[in-house]
Amino acid sequence: MATYVLIPGAAAGPWYWHLVGAELRRRGHDVVAVDLPCEDDSAGLAEYADTVVDAIGGRTGVVLVAHSFGGFTAPLVCDRVPVDLLVLVQAQIPAPGESPAQWTADTGYEQARREQDERDGRAPGDDDTDLFFNDTPPDLVAEAQRHTRGQSATPFAEPWPLAAWPDVPTKFLLARDDRFFPAAYMRRIVRDRLGITPDELPGDHCLMLGHPAELADRLEAYRTGA
Repeated sequence: MATYVLIPGAAAGPWYWHLVGAELRRRGHDVVAVDLPCEDDSAGLAEYADTVVDAIGGRTGVVLVAHSFGGFTAPLVCDRVPVDLLVLVQAQIPAPGESPAQWTADTGYEQARREQDERDGRAPGDDDTDLFFNDTPPDLVAEAQRHTRGQSATPFAEPWPLAAWPDVPTKFLLARDDRFFPAAYMRRIVRDRLGITPDELPGDHCLMLGHPAELADRLEAYRTGA
């Protein structure tokens, strides 16, 4: 039995992982979906990492899975507690000293988004729902919108404090239909910052909602080396 620890992205909570969590529990694993203090203006990256470490407690056999903005927190956790495997799911990959606010400029995000918007026929002022949920079933989109939370700006201003990526086996799982973090853009970042080729699944930015079984299967394959 493994312990899967699931970190959400910005303005999100444990609910976003509920379908994947159910799939992993069916396979006999312990699952901890972390509730980050995203609405607390006194909480920064250190406090986010504290929350994950506290949620892990004395558990062992940890597979740490981070989505989107969770990519800034997960490596900090790996630097503090034993983690067998780190899996980034369409997640941001920080560089030493880089704040989340700087990440978009440093990685060329605005240009990548403009190019993606042109491909999608999007215009300024269009509804942002399809940026995140263009491949998610409508009933889950409606439920996700009810579970959207506030997001403090505090952690976005803080430099990422590690001098290097932690010495933990790391996998990257890319969502090839994501309009928010376009696929070509993310492939480049993964190559440049981690030196690996990402694996890919169909799905939008929140592929854990649209493809939970496929995501759980891939996590298990990573864990077992299959």
